[in-house]
Amino acid sequence: MNTKKFFIGTLAGGIVFFFLGYLIYGMALAGFFSHHTSAAPGSMKQMSEIIWWALILGNLASGALLSYIFLKLGNIGSFGSGAGTGAAIGLFVSLSMDLIRYAVENSFDMTAMIVDVLVGIVMSAIAGGVIGVVLGRGKTIK
Repeated sequence: MNTKKFFIGTLAGGIVFFFLGYLIYGMALAGFFSHHTSAAPGSMKQMSEIIWWALILGNLASGALLSYIFLKLGNIGSFGSGAGTGAAIGLFVSLSMDLIRYAVENSFDMTAMIVDVLVGIVMSAIAGGVIGVVLGRGKTIK
């Protein structure tokens, strides 16, 4: 595996996941999720209380997951191939985590679970597309 491409893909994907998470969860759907979750008041941290190193590492881990899989597959080198593969990975990761949470927690309703899976697909598709472009740089067209 190309270590340099892995780290560059991880960084690019982590940045995309970070900003998409802020835009989608922090801005666009914040009100939606507050109406469809049963989190106790005060359980969500305010912006000033966020543990930034953990948030950054979590997003980098998401970028690393996609980069690792893409490099192991070996045929991901464009936005389209990265987006398609990223969407599939996002579907399975989000669906598995959200179904388990829905089964064992009282944290959100089925509507929130479905929307969270859809958001996971979209975020993984966009991040996967960016990672695909980064990994495809320098490849020759055959």
